[in-house]
Amino acid sequence: MNILVVGAGPAGTRCATLLAERLAAAGVTLVGEEAVAPYDRVALGKLLTGTADLAALTTHTPAALAAAGVTFRPGQRIARIDRDMRQAIATDGTALPYDVLVLATGSRAVRLPLPGAERAVLYRDIVDVDAMRAAAAEGGAAAVIGGGLLGLEAAAGLLALGMTVTVIHPMGWPMERQLDDGAGARLAATLQAQGLRFAMPAATAAIEAEGVRLKDGALVPARLVVLAVGVRPETTLAREAGLPAGRGILVDNAMRTADPAIFAIGECAEHDGEVCGLVAPALAQAAVAAAAIAGEAARYAPRPDAAALKVSGIPVWSAGAIAAADAEAITLACEESGEYRRLWLRGDKLVGAVLFGQTDDSGFYLDLISSGRAVPPLRAALALGPEYCGDAA
Repeated sequence: MNILVVGAGPAGTRCATLLAERLAAAGVTLVGEEAVAPYDRVALGKLLTGTADLAALTTHTPAALAAAGVTFRPGQRIARIDRDMRQAIATDGTALPYDVLVLATGSRAVRLPLPGAERAVLYRDIVDVDAMRAAAAEGGAAAVIGGGLLGLEAAAGLLALGMTVTVIHPMGWPMERQLDDGAGARLAATLQAQGLRFAMPAATAAIEAEGVRLKDGALVPARLVVLAVGVRPETTLAREAGLPAGRGILVDNAMRTADPAIFAIGECAEHDGEVCGLVAPALAQAAVAAAAIAGEAARYAPRPDAAALKVSGIPVWSAGAIAAADAEAITLACEESGEYRRLWLRGDKLVGAVLFGQTDDSGFYLDLISSGRAVPPLRAALALGPEYCGDAA
């Protein structure tokens, strides 16, 4: 049996190695568009600042993949899928046959349709990081459009490289998808104390030679502009092959598409109306697909998303439904220590949590959110952590 995995990110690589382990007699081929071995994309910030090199980020060398029973084809882009012939055709014309195909094509960084958008650098892969480091070597000012996780990571990295950095964000606080206004304001203040500048809420009108022009007419001077405004699932191959897709490639509980010979996992897949943007669920989907292909019973059961800020020295964590309108909020804030917690409950169930300044109890809160266990009767004690929660801990 020929198994072809397209996409050598964390999900694709995990699926390929699990398949080679389960199906030793099968031929497992992993195709990567980038001309490098699989690496930890989550740690790109370390590559940007120079605190780690590519070798340190590499998760599987070609030799290790070969030893595991995986044939690795780096630097090869798949142009189309021939479902009738069961072949994936590369841009160089190479036809790769498959009995089972796994699409792990990930996401593409969004380039806003702005005047001058071609001047900006995206923040998604090693090529982007190399461009950012080259610009930072010449010093000066940089602007990062987007105050989400990736935008803040890029901004902190450029600041560490000696640039003057302004984060431009359309909302009133950074990471608004993961943080409420209280934690967001504290995060912005902490980053400002470290030297970052913010323009928010601010809308971008154009990217010019001198910097970023805002819709109110102001100019944010910058010789380097980085776009970090989100990603979109890469579904082109699937759509052109006639596979149903919404935001992502539609899959069932076993990560199987409408074609029983094709699976989709990770950021390119849409399961039960949701697409994932974090590594943990992508790896879980990889394991489910590998088990299903191996003939085992497998069912993907998503857990609540959890996010930890990767900017060094700032402990921030969140999970579940943040600032849900139909939930009761419990807040703990200590101005002296800077610690802040806000929890959201529906009835006796914890549904969301934000921690800032101290995140040691994150595992406790994630377990409560995931399990649906009842919180203690003295609800205010929940914000103090597990040692105050009796049986709920």
